[in-house]
Amino acid sequence: MSSIDRSQSVGGTRTYEVRTYGCQMNVHDSERLSGLLEDAGYVRAPGDADGDADVVVFNTCAVRENADNKLYGNLGHLAPRKARRPGMQIAVGGCLAQKDRDTIVQRAPWVDVVFGTHNIGKLPVLLERARVQEEAQVEIAESLEAFPSTLPTRRESAYAAWVSISVGCNNTCTFCIVPALRGKEKDRRPGDVLAEIEALVAEGVSEITLLGQNVNAYGSDIGDREAFSKLLRACGKVEGLERVRFTSPHPRDFTDDVIAAMAETPNVMPQLHMPLQSGSDPVLRAMRRSYRQERYLGIIEKVRAAIPHAAISTDIIVGFPGETEEDFEQTLHVVREARFAQAFTFQYSKRPGTPAAEMDGQIPKKVVQERYERLVALQEEISWEENKKQVGRTLELMVAEGEGRKDGATHRLSGRAPDSRLVHFTKPEQDVRPGDVVTVEITYAAPHHLLAEGPALQVRRTRAGDAWEKRNAKEAAQPAGVMLGLPKIGAPEPLPAVASGCGCD
Repeated sequence: MSSIDRSQSVGGTRTYEVRTYGCQMNVHDSERLSGLLEDAGYVRAPGDADGDADVVVFNTCAVRENADNKLYGNLGHLAPRKARRPGMQIAVGGCLAQKDRDTIVQRAPWVDVVFGTHNIGKLPVLLERARVQEEAQVEIAESLEAFPSTLPTRRESAYAAWVSISVGCNNTCTFCIVPALRGKEKDRRPGDVLAEIEALVAEGVSEITLLGQNVNAYGSDIGDREAFSKLLRACGKVEGLERVRFTSPHPRDFTDDVIAAMAETPNVMPQLHMPLQSGSDPVLRAMRRSYRQERYLGIIEKVRAAIPHAAISTDIIVGFPGETEEDFEQTLHVVREARFAQAFTFQYSKRPGTPAAEMDGQIPKKVVQERYERLVALQEEISWEENKKQVGRTLELMVAEGEGRKDGATHRLSGRAPDSRLVHFTKPEQDVRPGDVVTVEITYAAPHHLLAEGPALQVRRTRAGDAWEKRNAKEAAQPAGVMLGLPKIGAPEPLPAVASGCGCD
C-alpha cells in the first residue's frame, strides 16, 4: 500500500499524528491538540504511520540548545512526502513556535500552520484556513486566550490523567526561557479544578497528577498563599480518587502547610519531585534560584519527618556557567545528604534568549562530561541503596500500561507503587488490567526498578480497570484510533545527558 493510500484512512476520513517534545506541559497540551482534531472529525493515524498522516503536528520544546535543529531535521524529512501528496498539511506549535514565529515558514516554506502556546485551540481553524487560502497561516497569541482545560481532550490513559491547575511562571531563572514563552502564571479557580477531577473520576480515572510550571505557587494569581495545600486536602474528599500526585514544585514556595496536607491526606502519594538544580549557593544565586542549600535540605528533613517513606526525586544541572569544582562538590554533598530515590541530571546547554547563554565562564564540554559522570555514578549508588530498603515490604501497585519493556519476555506485569517506584511483578493467574491494584511483596531491588517474584498477595479489580477495558474494546472496534504511547504518571525513568524535557522548574 502506498503512503497516499495509507494516509486516506478509514472511509476517507482525514488522519492526524501529533509528535510531542519536551515536558509534561507539552504532553498534556498534545492531549488537547488530539482532542481538538478528533472533535473536528480527524482520526488518529495508525501507530506505524511515521509521517504518513494527512495532518502532522509538531508540539515543540525550546529549552535545549539544539531544539531548532531537531525540528527542522524532522520537517525536512517530511518535505518530499508532502510534495508527493497534495492535501497533506504540517503544523508547528509549542514553545519553539512561540519563540521562532517569524522564521519557521521562511526556513520550511512547506509548513502550513504555525501556532503558539497560548492559542492551541485555534489549530483546526488554522488548518482549514490554510487549506482554503492555499497559504501558510501563522498566528501567535501574546497571552492565553482560554485556559486549556476548556478544550476537548483525548487522554492517552484510561486510568490516569493530568490536571492543569496553572499555566505560566513568575520566576526569572537565568537558564530558563519558559516564562518568556508561556507567560506569567495564571491560576484556575479551585472549583474548576475540582469539577474537572470529579468528571475524570466519573469516567473511571483513579489517579490524577496536578500539573503546573511551578505547581505549588498555585494561589499567587488568586491571592491565597495556602491555596495549594487546600487543593490537596480537597482532593482527599473526592470519592473514588485513589492517588494524587503533583509536579513540579519550587523550593521557594514549599511551605509547611503543603507538607502537612501531604502527610494528612491519604490519597496524596508519598512522593515528591523537587528540583534542586545546584547545591552551591553561588551557583543558585547566578541561576536566580531564590533558595539556598540550607533551605533546600531543611525542606527535605521536614518532609521525611512527616512522611517517613516518601520517595524524593530531583532535577540537577551540571556545568552551569561559572561552576567551579568546589561548587560541584557542594552539589554532590546535597545529593549525599538528601538521598534522592532518583535524580534527573542534565548537562547545561545554552538556551537561546536566556541570560545564562551570555554569561562568562562557560564550562568546557570535557569538564561538564566528567562532572556529569561522577554525579550519575553517585546517584546510581544511592538509588540502589534506597531501593534495597524496599525489599521485604508489601506494596499496593497500580497496574501500568507500557512501562515494562520486557514484560512479554519475562511473563511479568508492571505497576507503580504509591511512592511511584516502578515494580515488575509475576503475572497473576487471574485477569489483571491496567488501572487494577495488585498487592505484592518486594523480593529484589535494582537501581531503577523493583521486582516482586512471588505470587500476588491480592488482586483488586477497579473502576479504572473497567474504564481501560471499555476503552480498549472501543479502540479495537475502531482500528483507526490506535494509541501512540502512554505518558508516564509520576517520576519517569532516568533521562540521558541531553534530554527533551524541560528540567527548569
